[in-house]
Amino acid sequence: MLDPRLIVSIVRKGWGDSVLEATMQAGAHGGTVLCGRGIGRNEQQRVFGIQIEPEKEVVLSVVPATIATAVLAAAVRAAELTVPGHGLAFVVALEQVAGIAHLVEPAAS
Repeated sequence: MLDPRLIVSIVRKGWGDSVLEATMQAGAHGGTVLCGRGIGRNEQQRVFGIQIEPEKEVVLSVVPATIATAVLAAAVRAAELTVPGHGLAFVVALEQVAGIAHLVEPAAS
């Protein structure tokens, strides 16, 4: 894959599958959903006076740079990331990628 990008979406628990489906509809060939936890300024919740750490899901998708903007936009829509406290998403440029042979262009002989 030439010029790969990593789309990272950190969303509320239970929203990872929706984000994964939306990114695949936008052109991603797949993704990985991981469990996590954390808290942001807009999510500080207390139960009986005890601060809790909300659970999160992290969706990782490697895509070509040509579709990174569309895939990111799909993640933002699917997880309602324009609403404070619903999560965040960002794009990271990758130098090297291995393990996605179906997306890597064959070397010229």
